[in-house]
Amino acid sequence: MALPIRWPIALLFASLASSKARTQTPKTDSTQTQELESVVVSASRKTENKLQAPVSIEKLSGKAIRSNAQPSFFDAIETVKGVQMITPSLGFKVINARGFTNTTNVRFVQMVDGADIQAPHIGAPMGNALGPSDLDIASVEIVPGSASALYGMNAINGTANFITKDAFHSQGLSFSQKTGVNHVGDKERGAAVYSESTLRWAKAFTPKFAVKLNVTYADGIDWYANNMTDLNPNANISTGLTGNANPGQDKVNNYADESGNRRTIMLNGRQYVVSRTGYAEKDMASYRLQNLKGDVTLAYRIKPDIMLSYTFRMAQSNTIYQRTNRFRLDNYITSQHSLTLKTNSLQAKLYVNTENTGNSYNIRSMAENIDRSYKSDNTWFNDFSSQFTSATSNGATVTAAMQEARNYADNGRPVPHSDKANQLISQLRDINNWDIGAALRVKSTMYHAEMQHTLTDDVLKELYNRHKLSLMYGLDYREYVVVPDGNYFINPVKAGANLTYWKVGGFVQATQYLLQQRLKINAVLRVDKNQYYSAKLNPRIAVVYSPVPQHNFRLAVQQGYRFPSLFEAFSNINSGGVKRVGGLPVMSNGIFENSYLRASIDAFQAANTNDVNNNGLTINQAMEKNQGLLRRNNYTYLKPEEVKGIEAGYRTELLDGKLTLDVDFYFNRYSNLMAQVEANIPRNTTPDSLLYYLNNRQGQDRYRLWTNSKTISNNYGGTLGATWQLPHTYKLGGNVTLAKLARTSQNDGLEDGFNTPSWIYNINFGNPALTSHVGFELNYRWQSSYLWQSSLATGQVAAYHTLDAQVQYHTTANKLTVKLGATNLLNQYYYSFIGGPSIGGFYYTTITIAM
Repeated sequence: MALPIRWPIALLFASLASSKARTQTPKTDSTQTQELESVVVSASRKTENKLQAPVSIEKLSGKAIRSNAQPSFFDAIETVKGVQMITPSLGFKVINARGFTNTTNVRFVQMVDGADIQAPHIGAPMGNALGPSDLDIASVEIVPGSASALYGMNAINGTANFITKDAFHSQGLSFSQKTGVNHVGDKERGAAVYSESTLRWAKAFTPKFAVKLNVTYADGIDWYANNMTDLNPNANISTGLTGNANPGQDKVNNYADESGNRRTIMLNGRQYVVSRTGYAEKDMASYRLQNLKGDVTLAYRIKPDIMLSYTFRMAQSNTIYQRTNRFRLDNYITSQHSLTLKTNSLQAKLYVNTENTGNSYNIRSMAENIDRSYKSDNTWFNDFSSQFTSATSNGATVTAAMQEARNYADNGRPVPHSDKANQLISQLRDINNWDIGAALRVKSTMYHAEMQHTLTDDVLKELYNRHKLSLMYGLDYREYVVVPDGNYFINPVKAGANLTYWKVGGFVQATQYLLQQRLKINAVLRVDKNQYYSAKLNPRIAVVYSPVPQHNFRLAVQQGYRFPSLFEAFSNINSGGVKRVGGLPVMSNGIFENSYLRASIDAFQAANTNDVNNNGLTINQAMEKNQGLLRRNNYTYLKPEEVKGIEAGYRTELLDGKLTLDVDFYFNRYSNLMAQVEANIPRNTTPDSLLYYLNNRQGQDRYRLWTNSKTISNNYGGTLGATWQLPHTYKLGGNVTLAKLARTSQNDGLEDGFNTPSWIYNINFGNPALTSHVGFELNYRWQSSYLWQSSLATGQVAAYHTLDAQVQYHTTANKLTVKLGATNLLNQYYYSFIGGPSIGGFYYTTITIAM
């Protein structure tokens, strides 16, 4: 396939490669720069002092990563001020900041050396699958809050930039072996061994040419998701059947008992909601975790200040992933080819991300179709009804008759882990139709080209020298290409042809220094144009006032937009009797206009059941009485999300740099938040039969549509962080994060879940040089209870706290390091969100050898 660049970005590379170097002193070595905690690059796309950055930015230096009690640099991000992290899997974690998180966070961008590492069809990264290894990480920079002005699409909640070690200056061979154990005291299984082996090799063959290679292989047993809380506890409250006696249960991590697998049936003159039995997640998917990833970099110095580098990254993942449903990812492959050219003033990148879901499958669809493999829904519910009638006729109580009826209807049901069940899993995982199978078969590619040029570093150098004005501009182009699979994606315009989706954008940035550089004014204006939307402006203006170098006050105002991801725009999936449809008109034309809101249909059906069971009405009388509850779908096609925000902060270093303080406050106003609305179209719309079809789940075509909430959502919060260097190299630190949601308009019930605890705090204490060879660190983390809302499950996440600890030994020359550590040391199992796994203690040893 030809590279679909629609404007001549290639010319930028050509002109850069042929340009002569400007007379300018080469910049400080990159590895040394990254190790300096006071230097950052991500807040303004240029090197600057962290204290004077125009917006909130957090940094994990290499030193901080090495001393952190978490087992990896990626896990250590959870301890950073302003960051929330959830855990869908031991091998897949999700970073967010400032609210509105979910298990596929398309609002937060992860980059490696400035290159976005998202999986194209998902629109978000697969944890750290394509990220660097612990041996190759130099530092991490996180910008909480909207970074759309500089980074464009998706960055309305923040960015994380993983900066790797330079191949020229961090040479040699190093190897680490991490061995751990989890599932200690787990009621689901016995303790399991985790192993992770990592190798890094870098060599400069000449002063101009260097090579870097990284390989990591991890193998273990994932955390189990086996939450059996009933999400539908009031389904039969009018009959007194609640708790374990409720025949209409919808258990969190049990699948094939959801709405599409339930019916309201008349038994002995009363209506009951009954679900099919379904299967637990642990019976439908392996929890074996196996991840292999690697990268290679070739770096060539064309001239001392002109660097050309090529990097190839690839990852094969076998893990659990969660979006609307839970998925088993097997042989899931992502990769990135990246070409970068850097000079003192110019930087250009061209990269291509690919994704192949391999042998992955939808766990819910697997459970539903195994249930239906031995008995159709119609047969199962008929068997249930006949056996219930028989049991009650023989004197059984309603509760006992319900259980007898289920046992009878389940006759012939494949037993979990039996040869029959295993055979069905093997068959269904290869059927790419979720009505009859479970396969996830997606192949997608993302092409991205960008450049940035600091004019005042070369052609307008005198402008900076005389007026202290810095000017930068940048351009970028991105295109997604998806191979239609006929189940997950189709091409609505040209059947069978690849589906394409592009955007183009650019920004200009000006930074003015005044009052002998005590006052810094930074202004950015970005414009982005999407294939299906008009151009959107993303401005940011920030002011930093530093009366003295130690005290820095900042204020920033910004606006950001987010265009729909591929999944939100183009999905076309049948799952559990519900068709999930993208929100662009080319995908959902006619559905919005002719459907009824499912919430109103559920209310209509529940009222009918109550009137028949408790008020003596016939079903016809009940429907006539309750028809006013029905609501036509008043939502429409997707529009871009928008956030407007203001933040203020203060950074300082006191006591000769021994005490650092950083505090910020923010207020955001979100509109057009993208979410899903469930709406059904009756199969017969004539007035005399409409109510019958809307009272019968089998008489409707059911949809889940991507649209926008009508609610304006305000959220506000702040953070406070402090670090105190104590005598004898002891260090005490901590941070507190506040995030609150305030709805200001109609709560339409469609608001995307805020899904963020109000309070999170971390306290750490340690000494990296307790002796000449030994150091340690402790970290205590607590977060408050919060409401989790998603299409898979909604419920209250209990407050939890964890204690992490590590002690390490290193030789004088740091050729050998042994780190003994634990996360959740006290082994108190908790959920980080509803629908996810139960997380216990993880105890590990990491041995690192450098040669």
